[in-house]
Amino acid sequence: MRWRSVVLGLLLLRLGLQALLALLPALARGLCLHPRLPCPGPRPPALPGPPAGAAGRGARLWGAAAGGDEYERRYSGAFPPQLRARLRDAARGMFVFGYDSYMEHAFPRDELDPLHCRGRGPDRRDPSNLNINDVLGNYSLTLIDALDTLAVMGNSSEFQKAVKLVIDTVSFDKDSTVQVFEATIRVLGSLLSAHIIITDSKQPFGDMTIKDYDNELLHLAHDLAVRLLPAFENTKTGIPYPRVNLKKGVPPDSHNETCTAGAGSLLVEFGILSRLLGDSTFEWVARRAVKALWSLRSNNTGLLGNVVNIQTGHWVGKQSGLGAGSDSFYEYLLKSYILFGEKEDLEMFNAAYQNIQNHLRRGREACNEGEGDPPLYVNVNMYTGQLMNTWIDSLQAFFPGLQVLIGDVEDAICLHAFYYAIWKRYGALPERYNWQLQAPDVPFYPLRPELVESTYLLYQATKNPFYLHVGMDILQSLEKYTKAKCGYATLHHVVEKTKEDRMESFFLSETCKYLYLLFDEENPVHKSGNKFMFTTEGHIVSVDGRFRSSLWEDILPAEGDSSHKTKPTELKAANFSSNCNRVPDERRYLLPLKSNYMRQIDRMVGLI
Repeated sequence: MRWRSVVLGLLLLRLGLQALLALLPALARGLCLHPRLPCPGPRPPALPGPPAGAAGRGARLWGAAAGGDEYERRYSGAFPPQLRARLRDAARGMFVFGYDSYMEHAFPRDELDPLHCRGRGPDRRDPSNLNINDVLGNYSLTLIDALDTLAVMGNSSEFQKAVKLVIDTVSFDKDSTVQVFEATIRVLGSLLSAHIIITDSKQPFGDMTIKDYDNELLHLAHDLAVRLLPAFENTKTGIPYPRVNLKKGVPPDSHNETCTAGAGSLLVEFGILSRLLGDSTFEWVARRAVKALWSLRSNNTGLLGNVVNIQTGHWVGKQSGLGAGSDSFYEYLLKSYILFGEKEDLEMFNAAYQNIQNHLRRGREACNEGEGDPPLYVNVNMYTGQLMNTWIDSLQAFFPGLQVLIGDVEDAICLHAFYYAIWKRYGALPERYNWQLQAPDVPFYPLRPELVESTYLLYQATKNPFYLHVGMDILQSLEKYTKAKCGYATLHHVVEKTKEDRMESFFLSETCKYLYLLFDEENPVHKSGNKFMFTTEGHIVSVDGRFRSSLWEDILPAEGDSSHKTKPTELKAANFSSNCNRVPDERRYLLPLKSNYMRQIDRMVGLI
């Protein structure tokens, strides 16, 4: 009898082992034990989920191919129009909740504290609190910054109401010391954008006209710019002081050091203002600052540092990178050219871009082929090109979008995939991420828009539904981790998901806008036939002939020399147009980045 029990026991053991082996694939997926598949971690709840009956009508509509690997099943294929419409509405709802919460609990103060449902203004008790005081000027910042988002979303009644509120309540005659850069991109840029929308004879976004409008927003923009002008005075290099008091001018204890982006990213807004007013002053001072910075680049590498002394021209910060302190300087070289057509701006951008490729880019030569590490742009010493550290910051996520504008789409695809992988790991982008340690160096996320912006522009360039999936991931994460009682809150720590009581104005002016446009294929931005450009704060401006002509010669070459201008029809030919066709149509419903390279990037950031 004993041997029968042994045989029976062995038989049961064999059957148990066979059952366990049959379950292993599912267990591997559930526990992330499979060595070749990404481990996505906990995912936010579907927002919204697949439409009813999607599985029955064929997984191809839902983007899940019958074969292929995990990446192809998740991202390839078409994106259902019903889902896209629901995500568009969800993005609009996100904006509305944030905007309405601000108007109810915070207006007329500058920002909303979404955890305590109250307003926030400058920190008068602590003038050294630059994180707050550089941005908040006691002028209803969030309302102003959100104006053109209301128009882009087609809400004419609220746009008109908001414009009237600005006209009736906002004054810049304030004893507020603000950063010139922040006041320019957030406030001046939005006033100009809204003015252009109101006065556009085509009215592409619907009827956004204001009854008895008498250019009040343009006058407000002019008043603000005049109050910023003292920053450009008494500086030996022409590079402006970083801060100015709106009532008193440059503070007597003002620092002589400023960052490259802060001093060199004023030309778009100041140039638009000059050309609308027929007054060269504003464009002249902004262009002088750009030229001064450009003249200080390294003779060896052609690179610029990130912090400079405005009196001596000495580089205090010798780091050259694409993130904080440098980012929008490069962006505005190209965008100034697109808007104004000055060849000099394009020449500076082309040279800067080549130097970036030569000294900041690491990894294999091609994004989608070859061996080696994926392309990555690092921080280097401006004089030697040697690596200075092993971190990148979230602001650098704007760069793929800039690469789209010049037609370098393939490289943009790779760099975007790197930032998206970080987002997948944390459900947000840490302010600073150490790619060597695979961990955040600075773990907060203040609702920044740069990854969404690049996602939107890459979708417009490729029409690949992969980027709609990326946008859905971002939208879900924002809803899950940042939504608060009265708006959306900064993440204090992307790992722990703790919140800070602040909703920065760019969440409404950029993050929500780019998410909405990503899912709104029928938006007038895409369908009206007009050409638009976004400022570095996401404010929309029309690209048309009135900004390509000026009424003065003092900042341009001598009369008779027309070589400084490029005709609108020459825009493509003058730049990297040959790269625009490198993403063929047949790849539209394939992964933009081959799955083995996507897996490599996921492994690089610790997802696998």
